[in-house]
Amino acid sequence: MSRQNYIFTSESVSEGHPDKVCDRISDAVLDAFLKADPHARVACETFATTDRVVIGGEVRGPGEVIRNVEQIARDCVKDIGYEQEGFHWANVKVDSYLHAQSADIAQGVDAAGDKDEGAGDQGIMFGYACNETPELMPAPIHFAHAILKRLAEVRKDGTEPALGPDAKSQLTVRYENGKPVGVTSIVLSTQHLDPALTSEDVREMVTPYIREVLPEGWILPDSEWHVNPTGKFVIGGPDGDAGLTGRKIIVDTYGGAAPHGGGAFSGKDPTKVDRSAAYAARYLAKNVVAAGLAERCCLQLSYAIGVAKPLSIYADTYGTGEVPEEKIEAAVAEVMNLTPRGIREHLQLNRPIFQRTAAYGHFGRAPEDDGGFTWERTDLVEALKAAV
Repeated sequence: MSRQNYIFTSESVSEGHPDKVCDRISDAVLDAFLKADPHARVACETFATTDRVVIGGEVRGPGEVIRNVEQIARDCVKDIGYEQEGFHWANVKVDSYLHAQSADIAQGVDAAGDKDEGAGDQGIMFGYACNETPELMPAPIHFAHAILKRLAEVRKDGTEPALGPDAKSQLTVRYENGKPVGVTSIVLSTQHLDPALTSEDVREMVTPYIREVLPEGWILPDSEWHVNPTGKFVIGGPDGDAGLTGRKIIVDTYGGAAPHGGGAFSGKDPTKVDRSAAYAARYLAKNVVAAGLAERCCLQLSYAIGVAKPLSIYADTYGTGEVPEEKIEAAVAEVMNLTPRGIREHLQLNRPIFQRTAAYGHFGRAPEDDGGFTWERTDLVEALKAAV
């Protein structure tokens, strides 16, 4: 039996965090390739520091996209909002070192003859869902994201022009009888453009938005607040700390509430199971919980490079399942083709829908009309019920 009374902490980072700037650029490059060719292959990494963005990796797709990479990067930095000395969208130097995908990798991944498309790499991927929030996400990471997303909205619409793009949040949530009931501590560090602002000034500015986002009654008189605890935070983004694609994998997923296979998502096309199989695992776990088969569900998938079918499927419902885990394992394999091709086609992943995933989490977002976040649908509920 899992613990019922405890506290748990998760953190999030904003779209202006140095690592998230890099995730955004890598996914924007991916989207540009998929828009030009839905079957393009992309593995794009980005590094950012003071006045410099460096892009590298392996691609297979239209050459005109490679020639456009510098503008893609500048557009991302501009939209995020960086116009500071040391990192300005118009002045930053952008170097691109994208090159052709390895022929050795291509021969193992491509479909040929009677061979189906293989996985783009070996590895393990996890998906998770729980009934703590309507989005079936763990509460700490869900609300840590929501705080930063709200602050980004009021920064960009001009309501709070003193806020800067770089920010981090952290929530410690108290659980009673297995359910989240309140916040014991709130940590927020946010860049501000006015050097004269104190930590107290920033706290007064952000508190209404934090209260707006968190459920009523979660903030108590004894809840601890730490807003800009180091004091002044004017120099932000890659000018203050270097950034790199793929360094916020726990922020991207479940905030530490579930295992992670170790592979990052951003900059990878959907033949890479690091990304697509993690999306499929979340999709299936969410549908398991939505179907009432468990209150919590974690799914693991494993793959070998060049091999189409998953090597294993493992389910854990943490003692909350209404049916045995082996039945869930069999059911998810029955209702969805878990080969790389099957995942891409079922979730319609060969579309330019990935740039929007780069900040505020890949999971717990609403499915969008143009095909964004298809893995958040709950359209397998009836099929899973039938299968078990």
